[in-house]
Amino acid sequence: MALAPPLSRELTAIRTALGRGLFGLVAGPDGPANRARIHGAPGERWFAEDRPIRQVHGDASMFVGGLRALLFQSLHPLAMAGVAEHSDYRGDPWGRLQRTSTFLAITTYGPALEAARAVDKVRGIHNRVRGVAPDGRAYAASDPHLLEWVHIAEVDSFLLAYQRYGSGHLDQQGRDDYVADTAVVAEALGVPAPPRTERELRERISAYRPELRGTAAARDAARFLLLTPPLPVLARAPYALVSATAVSMLPAWARLPLRLPYLPLTEATGIRLAGGTLVGGIRWAMTAGPDE
Repeated sequence: MALAPPLSRELTAIRTALGRGLFGLVAGPDGPANRARIHGAPGERWFAEDRPIRQVHGDASMFVGGLRALLFQSLHPLAMAGVAEHSDYRGDPWGRLQRTSTFLAITTYGPALEAARAVDKVRGIHNRVRGVAPDGRAYAASDPHLLEWVHIAEVDSFLLAYQRYGSGHLDQQGRDDYVADTAVVAEALGVPAPPRTERELRERISAYRPELRGTAAARDAARFLLLTPPLPVLARAPYALVSATAVSMLPAWARLPLRLPYLPLTEATGIRLAGGTLVGGIRWAMTAGPDE
C-alpha cells in the first residue's frame, strides 16, 4: 500500500507527458494559446454545445479518421494534383496537420466571427491554388466540385472513425445531424449544396466514384504518409498501428488504386481490436485533468 502513491504519481506524469506530446503534434507550438483563445473567447458560436460536430471533432478517433481522410481524398486526380504541386506535405507534414486541426477547432468551437475569418483565409489560399494536372486537365482548389469531394471524403472519414472507435455512438438522427453540421462549414468554404444527411453523403460519394483513380502522386503520398513520415523512433510502432487502422477503414474499392492491402479477416479481428486499444490510449492521454 505504501507504494501506491509514488506509482500513481509516475502514471500521472506519463499521462501528462503523452497528452502534451500528442497535443503538440496536432496543434503545434501555439496550440495551448490557440485552445485558450478558441474556447475562452466570448461570443456566439456556429454550433451549440450539444451539436454532434462538437462530439465527433473533439474525440480521439479523429487521429485515425484524419489519416483515412487524406488517403481517401487523394483518389481524385485533380485534388491530388493540387496537393502535390502546391502543398509542402513532405517538407512540413506536421505543419499541414496543425493548420488543418486549428481550422477545424476554430470552426467547430470558436466564436462565429473568428470562424468566418478562418474560412475567408482558407478561401483566399484556394483562390491561388491552380494549375494543370499530369493528365492535362486544369484544376483550381476553389472549384466547387473539387471542394465537395474533399469535404465529403473528410466527413465520411471522421464519422466512420467516430462510429467505430469513438467514446460514444451516434444514432441515425445524430449521424444526420453531424452531416448537416459539417454542411454549414462546407457552404461557407464554397460548396454550393453539400449533403445534409448520411444517406445523401453516401450517394455523393457513389456519384464521384467514376472520377476516382490511383495516380503516381496519390500512391507516392500514401507511401509517405503510411510508411515514412518524419517521426522519432519510439513513435514509429504506434504510428504503424494508426496507419493500419486508417487503411482498414477504407472500402476495398478505394485500396486497389493506392495499392493498399485488403485483409478482411485480420482487419475485423486483430486490427480492429488493436485500433480500439490505441484510440482508447490516445483518449486517456489527451483527457488528463488540468492539475495533472
